This record gives sequence, structure tokens and C-alpha cells, in this order.
Amino acid sequence: MNSNKTSRVDNRKTKLRSGESQRSNGTYQFRWTDINSKRHTIYGKTLEELRKKEAELNHDFVDGIPPEAKYMTVNDLFEQWCELKRGLKDTTFQNYKYMYNTFVKPNFGEKRVSQIKKSDVKKFYNYLFDERCLKIATIDNIHTVLHQVFSIALDDCLIRVNPSDNALKELSTMHSGETEKKKALTKPQQELFLNFLEHSETFGHWYNIFAVMVGTGMRVGEATGLRWCDVDFEQNTITIDHTLVYYQHADNGCYFGINPTKTRAGTRKIMMIDMVREALLKEKEYQTMNGLKCESKIQGYTDFIFINRFGHVQHQGTLNKALRRIIRDCNDEVLSSGQIDPVLLPHFSCHNLRHSFTTRMIEAKISPKVVQEALGHSDISTTMNIYADVTRELMTSEFDELNGYFKSKTLKNIV
Repeated sequence: MNSNKTSRVDNRKTKLRSGESQRSNGTYQFRWTDINSKRHTIYGKTLEELRKKEAELNHDFVDGIPPEAKYMTVNDLFEQWCELKRGLKDTTFQNYKYMYNTFVKPNFGEKRVSQIKKSDVKKFYNYLFDERCLKIATIDNIHTVLHQVFSIALDDCLIRVNPSDNALKELSTMHSGETEKKKALTKPQQELFLNFLEHSETFGHWYNIFAVMVGTGMRVGEATGLRWCDVDFEQNTITIDHTLVYYQHADNGCYFGINPTKTRAGTRKIMMIDMVREALLKEKEYQTMNGLKCESKIQGYTDFIFINRFGHVQHQGTLNKALRRIIRDCNDEVLSSGQIDPVLLPHFSCHNLRHSFTTRMIEAKISPKVVQEALGHSDISTTMNIYADVTRELMTSEFDELNGYFKSKTLKNIV
């Protein structure tokens, strides 16, 4: 760092260092020229304040932190991250961008990176939880982006430490028990759900897709992206090798796209149970009777099985909205029947049907390896976590029955 060599004194006769000067309003400034011949200036109300800033500047210079780093904002770094980031699926990347632009960019993103401390990041996460009412999982996604953004600054010697390191740990630990598990439908609930759909004039057209999801454990994008050529009725198998996604781009608008399966293990063949085979044949018959045919062509993919009345592919949001109406009307029908201790449907989404399929397999004592392959899990630990949770619930239920059995025997002996 090259400094001016002018030697001066201020109005109090204090000798000024090279590059320092007093302004006409009594404040001070320090000017220097960097190695690229670019001029820079910093200011201080007093000489003591100015020299404190000079000391910080020299510290930065020794550590290789350029002067322009003082003025870079988190938003500036985020733009760099967007340009440099590779290896993410487009849906994941767009989701990260959406969350950043919604929750970070307007306020926290305008802060200068050089001035952000770990306590600032913690306060921001607490604000997202307390004021914006975000779930820990959502904040964790935001943290993932911010940590990578600050890592760019760290790698480029713009900052000394990453202020987001472990910044979410305390909040995450405090609320670790609040994560909602994806609950499966019980056998009676599943039977109620499918029977209601099968016999409903209003919702009967939804039976086939939901029966296929219940009977295969497919992810919703795998089910909505399923094509007739993916189904082999002779071999009784369904091939899963892609998923339908819905993009919400700020620049390109909203549209459907085709992605590979979530993981390599996601590419798989699923054996069709009778319920699934029958549902697919019913769907084919329903479309033939009503003159429906697929009008969607997405990245060369067409002939989709599950289409709406206009021949277009189904949207995940539409399916979840339909579920809310189905649950409401099904429960109304059950309650109006006057049953004692009736079975009612809980609030659930499409993904709960995948977990219900998993639970049915475990109840049927199917091995974890087969469960893993059917679900397309790349890591057996994911399967085993579900397996352990469901097995624990089954054990509790079965021991409750055992307890009831011994109670009834004891009462008989007493009588």
C-alpha cells in the first residue's frame, strides 16, 4: 500500500502522518493509492478515530484483505455465489434463490460483509424463527446458502472468519424435538380413504392416482411424471427413471420440466400389486370413455398417465388441494353417520402416502433391503431410520393389545 508523503500538522499543531490531512470542517482523512494505482480515502471525526481505522486497514493489508472488501455487501457475494455454484439440481438452486431473495436480500443482505459478526447472524436466524415464523428446516436451508456465500469471502481473503460457522447450532438444538415426522395413515385410515374415493361421485376420478401412490410409494413427481410406456403389464412392473418438476423462475416464469430421479438409487423397477394394476387399467378405461388424451409434451416426454380434463399433466399443488377437500368431505360423511369412536382422516399430504406404503411393507415384515430398493433410497440408514420408527410404533400397539389380553384374563379369574 503506497501512501502520500506530505507531512503536515492539524489545527492543534499535532503532526500528521503521511497520507493524513485535516479537512476544512475539522474532521480528518487518510488517502492512499493501492497497487493498482487506485485512490482510496477513509475519514474520521477525530484524529484518534482516523488512526484506529488506519490500524484496522494496515491489519487488513497484512492479512491480504483488499480495501474494497469493506464495501461489499452480502448481496454482492450472493451474486458471485450464483455465478460460481455448480452441481445443484435446477429445482434446488431455484429454491435457494427464492428463499434468499425473500428472506435475506431485503435487509440482512444489504449489510457489509466486513461488519458482520457471528452474533449478527444468530440474531438474524432468531428473527426468522420468532418474527417470520419459519421452521428450523427452512432456516437451515437459508443457513446452507449463507455459509457458502461467506465461504467465498473467506476463500478470497475478504474476511478472516466465516461468521455463520455454527451460528444455527444453538437454535437448532433448542428446537430439535419440534421436527414433524411424516406420519403414515393407519390401516383403517388408509381403507377409509380409498373406499371413500372409490365410491364418491365427486372425488372418484382421483382414486386411480392416489391408489397408485399408496400402492407403490412413489414420490409425487415420479407419479405425476409416469408414462404409459413406463408400465409393463406383462411383467407387472413400473419403471421409474425420471421425475416431473414445476419451476417458478423469476425470469422465465412458471413451467414444467423433467429431471432425473432424486438419486441414482431412485432409478428402479417397482412390482405392481393387484390394487395398482387395477387402478392403472381403470385410468386407461376412464380416459378412453371420456375421450381424454395427453396434450403435454415436456422436454420430449409425452403420453403421461395422469392428466387433467384438459389433457395436461397434474400439478403437485393441485393434488394436495384435492386431498384437503377429500379429507374434509370424508370426515363430514363419517361424522354424520353417527358412528361411535369413528375412524377419521388426519390432515396429510401426498408425501404421507409414500410413508404409508413404507409402513405397510414393514407391517408385512418385508426386509429393509427390499424396502430400500422399492423406495429408491440411496442410503440404507434412511430406510433404517423409518424402519426403526415404524417398528417402535408397532411394538407399542401390539403390547397394548397384549396388555388388554392379560387384563381380560385377570378379570375373568377374579369373577
